[in-house]
Amino acid sequence: MHSMLSHPSLLDCRRLFLRNYEVWINIGVHDYEKRGEQRVLINVELYIPLALSTPRADQLHEVVDYDFMRRTIAQRVSQGHVHLQETLCDDVAELMMAHPRVRAARVSTAKPDVYPDCESVGVEVFRIKSSMTEIQP
Repeated sequence: MHSMLSHPSLLDCRRLFLRNYEVWINIGVHDYEKRGEQRVLINVELYIPLALSTPRADQLHEVVDYDFMRRTIAQRVSQGHVHLQETLCDDVAELMMAHPRVRAARVSTAKPDVYPDCESVGVEVFRIKSSMTEIQP
């Protein structure tokens, strides 16, 4: 995933990422897809203002914990069948953006086992908070 750190409102941010987090989920619109789980790879980039993520005492509570990304995705995946990757991707992005320290999020989902002649098929979304007042320390 290409970094969005060149976006003007993200220049004072650090980027946290979760790459190729593999989940098994019941996803798809076709009947054969509804009969079992498929492997989906989820990638997340979170953009956190340096002022809200630079540790002074080298303590976990001073930063956004990577477990937040994994735990949040696992909770979403456990909610049951999803028809579209777009829905899953949008849901994960919205959940990431709900974190008070996150200024922006980039999320992608990929189904690597759909076609034998390509690496994967997927979708990606980028969200950014409209104002700095939405970001909490």
